[in-house]
Amino acid sequence: AVPGPVDYSAGTVASPQIMPGWDGIPIRDRLLRVLGLPVYLDNDANLGALGEYAHGAGVNVPNLAYIKAATGIGCGLIVDGSIYHGQRGYAGEIGHLTIDENGPPCRCGSFGCLESMASAEALVRRAEAAIQAGQKTSLSQRQNGLTLTEIARAAHEGDVLSRQLFEEAGRHIGMALAGLINLLNPGLVIIGAGADGVSDSLLEPLQRTVEARTMNGAATDARIVPAQLGRKGVAIGAAALVLDETFRNPVAALAGGKVI
Repeated sequence: AVPGPVDYSAGTVASPQIMPGWDGIPIRDRLLRVLGLPVYLDNDANLGALGEYAHGAGVNVPNLAYIKAATGIGCGLIVDGSIYHGQRGYAGEIGHLTIDENGPPCRCGSFGCLESMASAEALVRRAEAAIQAGQKTSLSQRQNGLTLTEIARAAHEGDVLSRQLFEEAGRHIGMALAGLINLLNPGLVIIGAGADGVSDSLLEPLQRTVEARTMNGAATDARIVPAQLGRKGVAIGAAALVLDETFRNPVAALAGGKVI
């Protein structure tokens, strides 16, 4: 599982902007040669979605979206029981939807992307700017640099700045999610995060925004729930992918990793 768009058929990373230096590198085939075993490569949000579909909050829901809010913001889509990759592997890059055309620069080269406004890095950056500006917050007591987990903890403890940061981030993610729900009509939306307490902090403002900006029928279909598998979800999804591919193509699996 890699944190960027993947050309699934080629087994390579497909975006130089998001993973500089990795674009086009044959990760799958290099690992295959070293290990002598079949290797499957996919995006981490896709595998988080598959993990929740196979063993978590999305069991028996064949059409769902999984939002992974961490250092970046990604979306894995399960359509009719299978990962939806799109034409080349870029499907689900919800973090690079434009939320504010005059917003901050994003690592993808655009401006005002969801990721530049609501990712872990964005929240930490805004918290540090608020502290430097003299805003009263319990976060100013942290000594060794802020983390998203610390901001989430402070929000649960009632810190006004931390709650405001999550309120805004949840609203931004909800705006992007409302468009996705209107477009794809999933039966479930699962919110996962890379740090403890983040999903809970985002859920309420996110749900309010989705309810306000989504067509009634689509909003009714798309329940929004926290992920059940936590940080293990991506790894569980990777294991599920291996099992799916092995049973789909047992001859290739029995070939011991040789390309046949």
